[in-house]
Amino acid sequence: MMRMLCFGLQHLLGTVQNMRPEDFETIRELDMNPIGDRIISAFFSSGQEMVDFASFVRTLAHFRPSDKNRTRNGAQKEAANSRTRKLKFAFQLYDQDRDGKISRVELLQVLRAMLGLLVTEEQLQSIAERAIQEADLDRDDAISFDEFKKSLEKVNIDHKMSIRFLR
Repeated sequence: MMRMLCFGLQHLLGTVQNMRPEDFETIRELDMNPIGDRIISAFFSSGQEMVDFASFVRTLAHFRPSDKNRTRNGAQKEAANSRTRKLKFAFQLYDQDRDGKISRVELLQVLRAMLGLLVTEEQLQSIAERAIQEADLDRDDAISFDEFKKSLEKVNIDHKMSIRFLR
């Protein structure tokens, strides 16, 4: 999907310096993705209506495979493609109100979008309840970033959130 996204955006960038959300919607893979609107909104800061190429590339960098042999000195910011930054990016796809927590409502919105008519509303509620029970360590009925990170500690997030752009 991301290869098609890059190809579509290269085509767009031939004539456009800045991109709007509508420009992303012309990319079939995003338009068909059940959470495509959330992925598109990740490229834009709150209230921002346009994204320039540099901002686009910074966001896309989250999907670059990690270079485990490369070290960073203390003065440099953490790489966008680090495990933590990839997880923060994924967390923000759920945390739509940007309050630092994934609420039951936010989790259900994503589950509904991704599973749609494949499961009943009762099953969706059950999945959300179980996910919150397992991840919510402080029992505040929501999932913080630290809880999200801990719940995914055994998941190979670099594999799941990496796209090789050049072969």
